[in-house]
Amino acid sequence: MDHESPLLEDLFGISWLDFNLSTVLMTFVSSVIVFIICVLAARNLKMKPTGFQNFMEWIIEFVKGIINDTMDWKTGKVFLPLGLTLITYIFVSNILGVITMGVFGHTLWWKSPTSDAAITLTLSTMVVVLSHYYGVKVKGFKEYTKDYVRPVPFLLPFKIIEEFTNTMTLGLRLFGNIFAGEILLGLITKMAFAAAPLTFVAIIPMMAWQGFSLFIGAIQAFIFTMLTMVYMSHKVSSDH
Repeated sequence: MDHESPLLEDLFGISWLDFNLSTVLMTFVSSVIVFIICVLAARNLKMKPTGFQNFMEWIIEFVKGIINDTMDWKTGKVFLPLGLTLITYIFVSNILGVITMGVFGHTLWWKSPTSDAAITLTLSTMVVVLSHYYGVKVKGFKEYTKDYVRPVPFLLPFKIIEEFTNTMTLGLRLFGNIFAGEILLGLITKMAFAAAPLTFVAIIPMMAWQGFSLFIGAIQAFIFTMLTMVYMSHKVSSDH
């Protein structure tokens, strides 16, 4: 796609410290949207939910189901806010660049923040760090470190490598799917404008791909949340 990213380079005079301003903007936009959704759903709470409250409670039950599939509820209930935050934030972030892409001049400002590997790898790193934190909190440091040499000590280097591979695969899977979707959507748009007489014909594959991308966005939000709970379960459950 023929556009550039708005980069803030060499922040504070540090040669390697660069920021993509569109990613910063869209991360903020996603956070605001999720916050508004949660506030609207929590207003005028009723014992018999209707409308938006009913929808939000369905999402909560869905996340509770994910947790129950990976660990017992007594252990996993503490992760409900984390799971709810992840699935809503990632889904909203995934679809922002599918709805539309904002290019001003030759600079791309409006996109999915999860189409930036820095965001997805930050999320995956946060998840892995939290899994270690809760593992130590639940089991104690001594018992937790023993898991790395069970059932046999020579597995220690493999388990250390696994922590890095889990971080990379969790983040890059999300990034790859969303970035590829935006690339293809951009190509369809470019072809539509390049062949002006066929612009209306291009609307059909564009709408089809947008619908498919919405589905992919939802699936990727689910997969990220599910794997987060799997990683948490491995650290806090004694039967793993």
